[in-house]
Amino acid sequence: MLVLVAPGQGAQAPGFLTPWLDLPGAADRVAGWSDAVGLDLAYYGTKADADEIRDTKVAQPLLVAAGLLSAGELGVFAPGAAGRPDLVAGHSVGEITAAALAGVLGERDALAFTATRGRAMAEAAAVTETGMAAVLGGDPDAVVAHLEGLGLTPANINGAGQIVAAGTAEQLAALAADPPEKARVRPLQVAGAFHTSHMAPAVAALEALAPSLAVSDPALPYVSNADGQAVEKGAEVLRRLVAQVSGPVRWDLCMETFQRRGVTAVIEVSPGGTLVGLAKRALPGVRTLALKTPDDLAAARELAAQAAGPAEDRPQRAEQEPPQR
Repeated sequence: MLVLVAPGQGAQAPGFLTPWLDLPGAADRVAGWSDAVGLDLAYYGTKADADEIRDTKVAQPLLVAAGLLSAGELGVFAPGAAGRPDLVAGHSVGEITAAALAGVLGERDALAFTATRGRAMAEAAAVTETGMAAVLGGDPDAVVAHLEGLGLTPANINGAGQIVAAGTAEQLAALAADPPEKARVRPLQVAGAFHTSHMAPAVAALEALAPSLAVSDPALPYVSNADGQAVEKGAEVLRRLVAQVSGPVRWDLCMETFQRRGVTAVIEVSPGGTLVGLAKRALPGVRTLALKTPDDLAAARELAAQAAGPAEDRPQRAEQEPPQR
């Protein structure tokens, strides 16, 4: 049983897209996406510095483009391909990558949605100086209570001993000065308090865009990070993608679903590493692989072929190729 997962904002690093663009056809594919979103994704993925790609309106389309590109190079979504995933899921903006891989949105619609999301969230973040910080360790219930006592929101409950706090700069400074018992605090390289009420204006922008998008039901099970449930209707996936901007990410519940469904392997698309790290701690015995560079593709294909369930055991719609719109 294989799940393919896509990381969220903060996973990007300067130059991470460089080796992927050396693959045949990759540069042309990214150039087409760049035209669609009005950003030079090749530049941002190869030459831009950390501050440039930290910008929300840049980071989000860049991450979705990298996830789609690396998943395409993996070659598991073609009809009859060996290693087709049994589940897909994404963390935060990675949910849009997962929605495209599941066939809910075409690639261009997914990137258009992401670009609007990034711009709207950047504008919302500019209203007040806000940010996020990872709280590592401690008792989860005690950590949540501590955060709420400081006026912070537990925006990402990631499992494996990690909860991400979001709020104003002053609230985060108070957290750094007074961390929860037996926990440490690490600031994150994001430019706002995502998945909190600070993002309400971005929700409105996405609600306005949603009716213009072509939506299909998932071609394979899509696990939502709102509650860890598999969502079967495309319209509901889109509704959740819109609402997710100001709601918490429950990656812990996604991993509980993976475990309950008998997942034996997790492959994380580029820029992989974050979600695999969580899986290693929360899902003992599950094999993991992060697609960091094209050098990882051969091992990922082998793992996918070994772990994915037999085609005859899947719903008929899982044999459909995700639409390219």
